[in-house]
Amino acid sequence: MPNRLADEQSPYLRQHKDNPVDWYPWGEEAFRTAEEEDKPIFLSIGYSTCHWCHVMEEESFEDEEVAKMMNDTFVSIKVDREERPDVDTIYMNVCQMMRGQGGWPLTVLLTPDRKPFYAATYLPKEGRFQQMGMVDLVPRIKKMWENEREQLLEDADEVTNLLQRSVDEAGGTEAPDAVTLREAYEQLSRQFDDTHGGFGSAPKFPSPHNLLYLLRHWARTGEERALEVVTETLDQMRLGGLFDQVGYGFHRYSTDERWVLPHFEKMLYDQAMHVLAYTEAHQATGADRYEQTAREVLTYVQRDLQAPEGGFYSAEDADSLNEDGESEEGAFYVWSTDEIESLFDDETAALVIDLFNMQEEGNYQEESTGQRTGKNVLHLDRSLEAEVERREVDPEEFRRTLEDVRTTLLERREERPRPGRDDKVLTDWNGLMVAALATAARTFDDSDYEAAAVDAADFLLDTMWGDGWLLHRYRDGEAAIAAHLDDYAFLTWGLIELYETTFEPRWLEAALDLTDEALDRFWDDEDGGFFLTASDEEDLIVRPKEVSDGAMPSGNSVQLSNLLRLARMTGRTELAERADALSRWAGRQARSRPTGFTALLAGMQFALGETREVVIAGDGERDDTQALIEATCSVYDPFSIVLHRPSGDDPPIVELASFTATQTPADDGTAQAYVCRDFQCEAPTADPAQLHDQLSGEPEVSSVE
Repeated sequence: MPNRLADEQSPYLRQHKDNPVDWYPWGEEAFRTAEEEDKPIFLSIGYSTCHWCHVMEEESFEDEEVAKMMNDTFVSIKVDREERPDVDTIYMNVCQMMRGQGGWPLTVLLTPDRKPFYAATYLPKEGRFQQMGMVDLVPRIKKMWENEREQLLEDADEVTNLLQRSVDEAGGTEAPDAVTLREAYEQLSRQFDDTHGGFGSAPKFPSPHNLLYLLRHWARTGEERALEVVTETLDQMRLGGLFDQVGYGFHRYSTDERWVLPHFEKMLYDQAMHVLAYTEAHQATGADRYEQTAREVLTYVQRDLQAPEGGFYSAEDADSLNEDGESEEGAFYVWSTDEIESLFDDETAALVIDLFNMQEEGNYQEESTGQRTGKNVLHLDRSLEAEVERREVDPEEFRRTLEDVRTTLLERREERPRPGRDDKVLTDWNGLMVAALATAARTFDDSDYEAAAVDAADFLLDTMWGDGWLLHRYRDGEAAIAAHLDDYAFLTWGLIELYETTFEPRWLEAALDLTDEALDRFWDDEDGGFFLTASDEEDLIVRPKEVSDGAMPSGNSVQLSNLLRLARMTGRTELAERADALSRWAGRQARSRPTGFTALLAGMQFALGETREVVIAGDGERDDTQALIEATCSVYDPFSIVLHRPSGDDPPIVELASFTATQTPADDGTAQAYVCRDFQCEAPTADPAQLHDQLSGEPEVSSVE
């Protein structure tokens, strides 16, 4: 019989609906049952595309012996970390406090009132290599709960108090300054892998927000090393197995330092952040290869992750069925030389095997044994241009050959069992994708990307927001779960980018309304900054407040940039005051470890350096207006905001940005560009070339150096 998880919408929870474990979803029923039955809680947190979550399920949660022990000892709760990032954040912090590290699956044992007394990550069924197994742990906890409960309760109180103190004592009173900004750059420069790109060694994570920070540092200071770090990293990631050479899109991270052997899951938020990084790199350098990569990622997203309603699904699994019908990580993506030779003529097969660095014994190793599998992760050693030069072939003919090869491989791959897809639509991750699509649309002048961004934003605003509440998750026609800070922050970011792409005031108005709602529900009146959860959240032992960046920028980091940009776009100085308070609260943490806060420091680049407000005044249908708008898109200028003020009296933008009332076209209707720099306004210009020069002039660096 299915357990209670059969009624849940989360694909991750539904994966466990047939377990013999008597699972509960997170909620009052589980807590009340634990209290009534006088049992501790076994909390298991994961997500649907987590490889080791699947392993632990197969080993333990599907095992009748383990399930019987768990049902006898615990009230067991399953949580999808992507549905409840607040619960995950709290108990991941517990695990890091207790273990010095964290990860998923996350296992935490709680008292009935949700206080933690034990934490671990993956646990095997049987203990091995000095690691306790489930069959050892569960009886031990049962005995301790019966005989040593007072000590467990004391431990739980102590951990909970430490957790609360860590929240209370995290803030500071001094914002990051120019020294912090330079230290972030210098630390990233030292951590840079000059041989393979990226930062540090294996496993190697992409962290696009680090690259976005470095691009801003380069734009502000002219420091060429910062740009070199970005371009080398972007180039090496695109060549490696981290990038799906056949179907496009980026895998989660590389298990080796060379970007060759990935962990194969694909996450929506990764695709969005990669698109932003490659798009901005194209703006900064003019290099076509970065535009191509951004477009390739969006090809994958729109082909495989776009929902009919307009939003985007969350992820694709690392695991799928191999030719033997067994679940295997990477089975969908890897190739043998025999399969290549069966698909192509001898000459083409030899080209594919050589170009993509394939080996007869395979280059892919089974993670648990380290044995080569006879399969290969396709990856490149050099760019297309370098390959053409090395082979002395016609560039266009070679390009056509490679596209024919890729199409053939893609068609063959589609015959394989696909990895599982997590088809829930999350507001925060979709907000990132709206930002990515809108930025790409503006930069590449692509109306299809603009339409996709508009469709996604309309879906989110129509389905996930109303009556003063934003919701977090949509699936199968149901929108549910109260939104968290990241939902507000990332969606607001997307709406700001969408306004600057379409210049439709409704997107700016929605961004402002969301910001006001976030300030009302999440703002910390005492110390500044935003809590992760709303003020009326009741089922958590602490109210988390995060600012450091992880796989994604933190909600507070993004809100800093949102507040600063909206303040400049509207003239609402109270938003800038909130941004200042946020930066002061976050300052001590950011100064202690600058590279962990690069998204926040990107906002500080905007706050501390020279910024511009640009208003294009004119009829949006006229060529002269469009020429001025195009001039703003042709420059890499992350420190400007751009508004469009249509012709006529009191257009809607004036209600949102009152200062635009007097910034009008010339008397004869000619479009004008008004540029204000650090609160000083220049004479308007109708010349796109002059506007381009104004926006691309040498940066003022004195205020941040």
